[in-house]
Amino acid sequence: MMVTLSADTSPHIEQMQIERLRQMPAWRKLALVGEMNRAVRDLALAGLRQRHPYETPAQRQRRLADLLLGPELAARVYGPALEET
Repeated sequence: MMVTLSADTSPHIEQMQIERLRQMPAWRKLALVGEMNRAVRDLALAGLRQRHPYETPAQRQRRLADLLLGPELAARVYGPALEET
């Protein structure tokens, strides 16, 4: 009996998912990863728009850099964080 990775998915369905992923060509797997990264970025920006509705898109992009790169690397790449300016 296989242990599932997701509590809300039956072992049979999960096995089918794993088999499909194994059969999928590498280019398609990379495309899926790219789509997931875009979705995460879009969700993060939506959260930033909700929390900082009066900021400009450039200010939100800087905040996004903090989230994605971490404050230290984002500061090295894009300059000081908004609160530090």
